[in-house]
Amino acid sequence: MALMPKRVKHRKSQRGRIRGNATRGNHVVFGDFGLQTTQGGWISAATIEAGRIAAQQYLRTEGRLYIRVFPHKPISSIPLETRMGKGKGEPDYWAATVRPGTVLYEIGGVTEEAARLCFARLAHKMPVRVRMIKRRTM
Repeated sequence: MALMPKRVKHRKSQRGRIRGNATRGNHVVFGDFGLQTTQGGWISAATIEAGRIAAQQYLRTEGRLYIRVFPHKPISSIPLETRMGKGKGEPDYWAATVRPGTVLYEIGGVTEEAARLCFARLAHKMPVRVRMIKRRTM
């Protein structure tokens, strides 16, 4: 089941633009390894769910997967072959807005090689460029 908010203040939102790098949510916090974006963009709820399923199937029972993004933004569209005018379209799907540096997924309790293979599967499903990062030791 795709993620979506329970309630929203406004049913439709403007597109906006993604500027700058992520200042929050850009470090590995819960797991040992993370999948970090190197581009900004929108990631749909269906894509987030597809990544979750691919990671869970690879990890099976060992390790723990953490999802660090949530789709808050409604993306609207008008039907194909519709004339101009008649207003903004209805909400089509929900998306998470990510800036460069945002951590999308984290994995804990597995080896680095297993995490690398798991994130390689997830990277194919993502609409933005991603890279693997490790937890910082202080």
